Amino acid sequence: MKCLIVYCHPNPKSFNHAILETVSETLVSLGREVVVRDLYALSFDPVLKPADFEGLQSGNLPADIIKEQEFITWADALIVIHPLWWTGLPAMFKGYIDRVFCYGFAYSFDAKGLVPHLRGKKILIINTQGTPRKAYEESGMFGALQMTSDKGIYGFCGLEIVDHLFLAAVPMVKDEVRRGYLEEVREAVAKL
Repeated sequence: MKCLIVYCHPNPKSFNHAILETVSETLVSLGREVVVRDLYALSFDPVLKPADFEGLQSGNLPADIIKEQEFITWADALIVIHPLWWTGLPAMFKGYIDRVFCYGFAYSFDAKGLVPHLRGKKILIINTQGTPRKAYEESGMFGALQMTSDKGIYGFCGLEIVDHLFLAAVPMVKDEVRRGYLEEVREAVAKL
């Protein structure tokens, strides 16, 4: 199985980076082919520009978009790792979605309606957050996030969602809880 990890966190010493290492090591131990796209290390430009729209209409997308789309096309499974900031995607990751998951590549429409182009591929979503789990559960935020990202982005494009991990209160919990989170990550990766 070919696995693409799209990772988005600016701090290479973050818990998100420990998750990235855990995911990569687990996939390699399972004999999977792995490619990591670290958006900050790549200095990925998240800004959707008029030239991107012009390229979409003319069939001449910018090279950075084409490169990311080639990795997605190559992969059987995607693993996305990023924090939740202000109950949503970090700007860098949202820009990746805006620019890379574009019309004609990730989805299109025909006379019958939506045509998802990423069918047959799986996705595992791993999110960290500073907010305690109880606050998100009581507010319905987990369900809202699953609606907007799982259904509104990934499902819309045809990806099969294997799991969506929400790892809560990361800066506040004890190390043993974070170790438990990494074990949860290993188990979710094994499901791919």
